[in-house]
Amino acid sequence: MSGFNENVNLSLTKLSTLNLSSLNINNFPQFLVKLPDLMILSLSNNKIQGTIPKWFNDVGNGSLFYLDLSHNLLTSVEYFSMRDIKILDLSFNKLQGHLPIPPWGILFFSVSNNKISGQISSLICNASSLMILNLSHNNLSGPIPQCLMAFPSISNLDLRNNGLTRTIPDNFSKNSALKTLNLNNNKLEGPFPRSLAYCDQLQILDVGENQIEDTFPNWLEGLPELQALVLRDNKLHGTITSSNTKHPFWKLRIFDISSNHFSGSLPAAYIKEFKGMVKVDSVETGSLYMENRNDPLYQYSVKINLKDNARELEKILKAFTILDLSSNKFDGEIPKVIGELYSLKGLNLSHNGITGSIPQSMGNLTNLEWLDLSWNKLVGEIPPTLTNLNFLAILNLSQNQLEGIIPRGKQFDTFLEDSYEGNSKLCGVPLTKSCSKDEGKLPQPSSSMFFDFGWKPVAIGYGCGMIFGIFMGYLIFLIGKPQWLVRTFGGQIKKHKKETRNRVRANRGRTN
Repeated sequence: MSGFNENVNLSLTKLSTLNLSSLNINNFPQFLVKLPDLMILSLSNNKIQGTIPKWFNDVGNGSLFYLDLSHNLLTSVEYFSMRDIKILDLSFNKLQGHLPIPPWGILFFSVSNNKISGQISSLICNASSLMILNLSHNNLSGPIPQCLMAFPSISNLDLRNNGLTRTIPDNFSKNSALKTLNLNNNKLEGPFPRSLAYCDQLQILDVGENQIEDTFPNWLEGLPELQALVLRDNKLHGTITSSNTKHPFWKLRIFDISSNHFSGSLPAAYIKEFKGMVKVDSVETGSLYMENRNDPLYQYSVKINLKDNARELEKILKAFTILDLSSNKFDGEIPKVIGELYSLKGLNLSHNGITGSIPQSMGNLTNLEWLDLSWNKLVGEIPPTLTNLNFLAILNLSQNQLEGIIPRGKQFDTFLEDSYEGNSKLCGVPLTKSCSKDEGKLPQPSSSMFFDFGWKPVAIGYGCGMIFGIFMGYLIFLIGKPQWLVRTFGGQIKKHKKETRNRVRANRGRTN
């Protein structure tokens, strides 16, 4: 559709809400200036291209507070000057050049998924009433303005997938309303800002895929609403120890600290407190997704390793729980308490130095969909209890020191050889190395003598005696009675018979 018929019925001049989305429109309809009372306008999912025309700023005559131009082909907004707009969505266009500065009274501003470059101007600080700011998926560079962290009203700040540098500003407000902070996939460095501990409403923190160099931020464990903590792929190091918080991270559903340099034992003190990973949410409890009902325009999102593939979750299921400690330097054994995280969907402990055996308690994780324990130093048998994991779609136990028969049944019948490769002592289906049902068990003895001495010495003696007997019989058959045998045993037998006859005769003489 090239446009609208400009002979629009002027009886619609009192119209306050107009939805023209997904109509294949390729330019701005000029009749919009004839709607002075228009408050809500959506032109999303069309093919409008080029620059916003100057006349468009007069639409609504100052009453327009909601404007959605997302999912079009716009390249510039240099003429945009609607000062009273409160909600402006320019996401998913082809905007280039510097970041447009939002009006000072705006509440929601999104230019995500464009081609905007350059630094974030400090002029954005004039929009101090901002509640949601989404600048993600652009080509922004340079530092993050400190004012963005100090905004008392901002609840969702999304700057992921840019090229931002330097450190994260350390001036979060003590009265911060921040609920989501997403800085994933930038070039941020330095330590964590300690003032993040003031953000007691924070629910989502994603600073993955940066160059942050610090120890584990255990001072975040007291944040009462934190549900997703993603620190993956940074330069974090040291052991993970809990502070004196009574119930640390008790609402956490996603804990991803993979691809760092953490060492020491697995954080069992935290794992046993992950109450958010224990309860299995019911579909009947409301929305399936983690959401902020006060900010319905913004979807919570994090970037994680989902079934061995890095993916951005634009919507986070309430029942979606992940524990990823992979690609670090952890050692020691897997804590048995991990089997109490009943709602876990994904567990990844791969590429560490973990020792000991796989806990039987992991068979309690009946909601688990993928399990990766590869590239460790695990020993012992694969617990048969793992066959209880009816939803398990991906299993990787490769490159360990496991042994014995691979359990069969249910989901285990679907896993291929690559799930077990690198464990030379494993046998059974699906490996080419077969093993008997009783392999590794000793034969049962048939008498008490066998029980006392063991079956191996008896078997050796029996075999040697049998061989000796066969040899002697064969020798006699060939050469007749050997002289040494006659001398050794034959002479003694004759002597014994002669002595016996003499004793008999002597007894008869005494009797007569």
